[in-house]
Amino acid sequence: MKKYIGEIGLMLTAIIWGSGFVGSAVALDTYTPYQILAGRFLIGAVLLCVVFHKKLKSIPKSALLKGAILGIFLYIAFVLQTVGLQYTTPSKNAFLTAVNVVVVPFIGLAIYKKKLDAFELMGAFLAMFGVAVLSLQWSAGVNFGDFLSLCCAIGFAFHIFYTAQFVKQEDPIILTIVQMATATIIGIVVVLLKGETSFSMQSEGLTSLLYLGVFSTTIAFLLQTVSQKFITETKAAIILSTESLWGMVFSVILLSEIVTFKMGIGAVLILAAIILSETKLSFFNRKKASLIKVEPK
Repeated sequence: MKKYIGEIGLMLTAIIWGSGFVGSAVALDTYTPYQILAGRFLIGAVLLCVVFHKKLKSIPKSALLKGAILGIFLYIAFVLQTVGLQYTTPSKNAFLTAVNVVVVPFIGLAIYKKKLDAFELMGAFLAMFGVAVLSLQWSAGVNFGDFLSLCCAIGFAFHIFYTAQFVKQEDPIILTIVQMATATIIGIVVVLLKGETSFSMQSEGLTSLLYLGVFSTTIAFLLQTVSQKFITETKAAIILSTESLWGMVFSVILLSEIVTFKMGIGAVLILAAIILSETKLSFFNRKKASLIKVEPK
C-alpha cells in the first residue's frame, strides 16, 4: 500500500475536485467567479494556518519563494479557466483545460532536458483523448474563450510540474500554506479592483463556498502537494485528469445527469491511460516470462 501512496493521494484529490464541479455550479448562482476564488483560497489559507500553526514559526525563504510561485500559477490558471468559460462551452473548457496532461512532460523536456517516458507520454495522450470523448460536444470554431482555456491548461501544467520539483527540497505542508496565502492575496486584490465587495450571506451559496474552501481547496491541494513527493509529474497529471471523470460521476449522482455511451467510452480511455502509465504493460512481460519458464513434459 505504501508503494502507491502518491497514486492514492492524487486519486482522492481528483475525486474531490470532481465533486467540486457541482459545488462551483451552485456557488455561481450567488457569487461572482472572482469572489469564489478569493473566498475558497482565503478559507484554505486560514484553515491550513490554524491546523499547522507550529510550522509558521520557521518558514525558510526558499519555501516562501517557491510557494509564492505555485500560488501565482494556481490563481492565473483558475482565472483563465473561469473567464474562458464565459466565452466558450463548458465541454470545450473542460477538454482544453485537460490538455495540461500532455504539456507537463514537455515542460520537463524543455526546461530540465528530462527524457520522455514513452508509456507515460502515451498515457498522457490517451487521457487527453478520453477527456475529449467524455466532455467535448465537437462544436465548430475556435474563439477567445478556447484560447484562454488553453492558456489555463498551460498554467495548470506549470503548477503540477513545479509542485513535483519543489516538494523534493521543501516541506509540502509549508509549500501548500504559502501558495494558498499567495492566491488569497491576489484574489482579494482582484475583487477589490473589480469593486465586487458586496458579499451575499445566503445559506446555499455559503455552504457551497465552504465546501469548495474546505474540501476542493484545503484538503485537495494539501493532498496533491504531499502526494507529488512520491510520484512523477507526468503520472500526477494523468491521474489528476480523472477529475473530469469524477465530475461526470457526481453530476449523474447529484444532478441526475443521464449517462451516455460516449461518457462510458471516455471513462474507459481515461482508466486505460492510468493503467498504461502505472504498469508500463509490465504484466505482459511477466506473463511472457512465465510461459517461457514452463516447459512441456
